[in-house]
Amino acid sequence: MNGPLDPWFKRRGMALLTDFYQLTMMAGQWREGRAHQRVTFDYFFRSLPPHTGFAICAGIESVLDFLENLRFEPDDIDYLRSLGTFDDDFLTYLKNFRLTCTVRAVPEGTLIFPDEPVLQVEGPIIEAQLLETALLNLLNYPILIATKAARVCLAAEGEPVLDFGLRRAHGPDGGVTGSRAAYIGGCLYTSNVLAGKIYGIPVAGTHAHSWVMSFPSELEAFRAFARQYPDRCILLVDTYDVVKSGVPNAIQVFKELAASGRHIRPAIRLDSGDLAKLSKAAYKMMTEAGLENPLIVASNDLNEDLIADLKRQGARINAWGVGTQLITSFDCPALGGVYKLTAIEGPEGWIPRMKISSNIEKATNPGRKQIIRYYDADNRPIGDLLIQEGSAWPEKGVIPGRSRKLPHLKAQLEDAAVGTPLLQTVFADGHRLVEKAPVTSIRNRAIEQQQLLGEEFKRLRNPEIYRVILSEELGEIKARLLSGNPEIF
Repeated sequence: MNGPLDPWFKRRGMALLTDFYQLTMMAGQWREGRAHQRVTFDYFFRSLPPHTGFAICAGIESVLDFLENLRFEPDDIDYLRSLGTFDDDFLTYLKNFRLTCTVRAVPEGTLIFPDEPVLQVEGPIIEAQLLETALLNLLNYPILIATKAARVCLAAEGEPVLDFGLRRAHGPDGGVTGSRAAYIGGCLYTSNVLAGKIYGIPVAGTHAHSWVMSFPSELEAFRAFARQYPDRCILLVDTYDVVKSGVPNAIQVFKELAASGRHIRPAIRLDSGDLAKLSKAAYKMMTEAGLENPLIVASNDLNEDLIADLKRQGARINAWGVGTQLITSFDCPALGGVYKLTAIEGPEGWIPRMKISSNIEKATNPGRKQIIRYYDADNRPIGDLLIQEGSAWPEKGVIPGRSRKLPHLKAQLEDAAVGTPLLQTVFADGHRLVEKAPVTSIRNRAIEQQQLLGEEFKRLRNPEIYRVILSEELGEIKARLLSGNPEIF
């Protein structure tokens, strides 16, 4: 199911979700008579999180909801007037503001890579400038969390991963957005009930230590929980002592359930201690007691590296509850996505623009672009080609191009069987042009694309770098624009 209303991004009065300088630039363009100059902006990121070979596009649906509901409310205008910075003509423009920009984006759930235009905005500069801060806010975090979730799920090697992050998220918005992104990245369940309601994400949970501590004994606590939830009984066994009391008491309760005719899979959760050692001990005790195929869920500050390490140690864990390290992307708390002007419309057509920097990493790719993703004969992606919008692209074979960082250098993709454009028009004239996608279909796309991606790009350490190159035409344009900066080469 998909909730009928996403309250986080269909709220009215969100036009002021922006930086103050966006409004002062808009007012300046208005007074200079340049408000309707048509431009193109690209959203992209320059680098992946550490040790990561790919990212997952997330947040596009939230962007479209935001854009469809973008209005300046009367109290927004009153507040801006109170600042004493903006004149009445500009405030009247804002009062009647309607978005006319066209937006193109890759489908949510698509694998994405550095320097690719994940989303493009084309329209009057006064409108396109307003969108910068909100788009960065709506895209950077979910891309980061979906990507982190994918890494955790890769480490789990197909075993279920549960999102337990809400209580450690950066506020309610971060919790709901993060749970959605974690599900897209591959988590099977969330503990976040509100995210479950809004997005239709399956919800799951066990019980807390407080449940056990509130009863006269651990055994009585387990029996009570089993009475209330006999068909989904996962017992937390580390409140007192896992080996001496927790697991023995759980075994007794599961045997009692079986004797009463409830033949369920025995399931426990470990939330502390040496998870490898304790899971092995618990598995041995349960199987020797005749409880076959026990489900052992582990939590306790897990991340992809710890999960991989536990697997190397032979831990008998087969489900993973991941919270803090996932919802905060603990080792990389921010994605450096940016929103840069790439073209302006002149009397004779579009003129490429780029930011030129003495740091070659920060020099942007100019022009209105399309991404062509190439696949080999086995339908596995081999690399991406950035081309000028409207230009032809090679269909297969060796794909010639230029280095996207040093465009005077030749580059190529090899063994291409087919190429597919990724960017599609998703918003125009104030309305979305694509149907709202259920989060399950977005998640399926992300998982399917990960399955097709070569294993070398999915390593948790030292992944192969996926190739993204410029077309010959685009490389020549970038090299020409860079030629006036002698520090580059």
